[in-house]
Amino acid sequence: MAITAAEVNKLRKMTGAGLMDCKKALQESNGDFEAAIDYLRKKGQKVAAKRADREATEGVVIAKTNAAQNKGVVLYLSCETDFVAKNEDFISFAEQLTTAALENGVSSKEELMSVSLDGLTVKEKLDEQVGKIGEKIEVSELETVNAEAVVPYIHANYKVGVLVGLNKDHSADVEAAGKDVAMQIAAMNPVSVSSADVDDSILDKEREIGREKALAEGKPEHIVDKIVEGYVKKFLKENTLLSQQFVKDSSVSIEQYLQSVTDGLTVTAFERVSL
Repeated sequence: MAITAAEVNKLRKMTGAGLMDCKKALQESNGDFEAAIDYLRKKGQKVAAKRADREATEGVVIAKTNAAQNKGVVLYLSCETDFVAKNEDFISFAEQLTTAALENGVSSKEELMSVSLDGLTVKEKLDEQVGKIGEKIEVSELETVNAEAVVPYIHANYKVGVLVGLNKDHSADVEAAGKDVAMQIAAMNPVSVSSADVDDSILDKEREIGREKALAEGKPEHIVDKIVEGYVKKFLKENTLLSQQFVKDSSVSIEQYLQSVTDGLTVTAFERVSL
C-alpha cells in the first residue's frame, strides 16, 4: 500500500527513528502504526545483537542529585563514536536515564534495565536507541552516593562525573565546598576518602612496588622494610582524598580546607566515573 509523507512524519515524531526506517516500517506493517513501532523495536534488538561485540568506549557521564540533594547517581552511557557522544539527543537520553535511576531508587545498572521509561523498560529504550543510531549503546557504569548532602559535578564535556557525599545538611557553604572537592576528585583521582578506607590489595601492590624500587636502587636489605613503609605513607598522603593537598591552595589538605569551611565538615563518600 502507498504510504504518505504525513504518515512517515507522524511515525518519526512518535519514535525518533529515521525517515527511511519509518517508511519501511509502515510498508512492512501495511500502515498499522502499532505494528510499525514493533517493527522498529525489533530492528533495534537485531542491531543491538549485531553490535554486541563492538567496543563502546565513547559516550557521556552524567551526575545528578534528587530534589532533597541527599542522594546522587552518576551514570556512564557509552557509544562507539565521539560523533554520537556529542549529539544533543544522546546527552538528553543519558540525562533521562540518570533521572529515572534517581526517581526509582536503583543502585546498579542491572536494576535500571527493568525500570519503566515512556512506556518501555530502559532495556527496550536502549535497544530502540541502538536501532535509531546504529551503534552499540549501553549503560556501562552506574554508581550512587547517599549522604546528608550530595554534590554532583560533571567535568570535561561529560567525560568525568563525580558525586561527593558530605556529613552536614545542605547549605550554600557546603555546596561550594562540595564542588571544590568534586573538582579535586575529578583532577586527582584519589583511591579512597581516607587511608583507613584503602583496600589491602592496593597497599600490598604499593609495598611490592616500593620493595622492588628500593632493591633496584641498591638499598641494604636491613633498611628496605623501613623504606617501603615510607613509600606507602607517601602514597597514602598523595592518593587518599582527605590527605591530598588542596589543588586551589597547596598549603592545606582537603581535610583542613573542609574544617575551615564548617567545623566538623568532612567527606563521607564519593564516586568518580570516567570514560
